[in-house]
Amino acid sequence: MPRVVLASGLARWLQPGGAGTSRELALEVSGSTLREALDAVFARHPTLRGYVLDEQGSVRHHVALFIDGNSIADKAAIGLPLEAQSEVYVMQALSGG
Repeated sequence: MPRVVLASGLARWLQPGGAGTSRELALEVSGSTLREALDAVFARHPTLRGYVLDEQGSVRHHVALFIDGNSIADKAAIGLPLEAQSEVYVMQALSGG
């Protein structure tokens, strides 16, 4: 089963302790594509969907996704295939100057 890791910036809103908690959250989920794996995470944590995806179902500009250490460049292409041992890392992207 793929593993989805939520960076502490997102996970802190889902864990006991809320904003004061600074630990990643790893979830084993089913799914053979990135979309299916994310949908499995959103089924467990529905409020997370709005932080990660926009109204068109694309990854939000301020969110970065990695599959097995490789950055997802096209934020609309979340139908990418996953292996059973894949690790998906979801984090808030930093911007500014």
